[in-house]
Amino acid sequence: VQLQASGGGLVQPGGSLRLSCAASTFTLDYYDVGWFRQAPGKEREWVSCISRAAGRTHYADSVKGRFTISRDIAKNTVYLQMNSLKPEDTAVYFCAAVRWCGSSWEEYDYWGQGTQVTVSS
Repeated sequence: VQLQASGGGLVQPGGSLRLSCAASTFTLDYYDVGWFRQAPGKEREWVSCISRAAGRTHYADSVKGRFTISRDIAKNTVYLQMNSLKPEDTAVYFCAAVRWCGSSWEEYDYWGQGTQVTVSS
């Protein structure tokens, strides 16, 4: 089982990035998919999750209204659109698959390798 996160980079405050999470060896349709992030010296933080049924979405308060999670079933990919980025959003972002959306990283079964997002002027 392999997940591939991509789309990170360097962006100025107020800018946007879109992260992608693609599965290469299994179908994401069978899983809820979440995004986490981890900044240097800090614990891994849950960011968002999308359910496989009805596409219900969930967001941490810190990103609500700025980030949007979505999924493209045909492409077997989940996206995280990040707008109005702030320096405090700087972190390595990970996607992960889980049976049911939750905010604890221990609940998630399969992880991607992470993509770096840096918000700086």
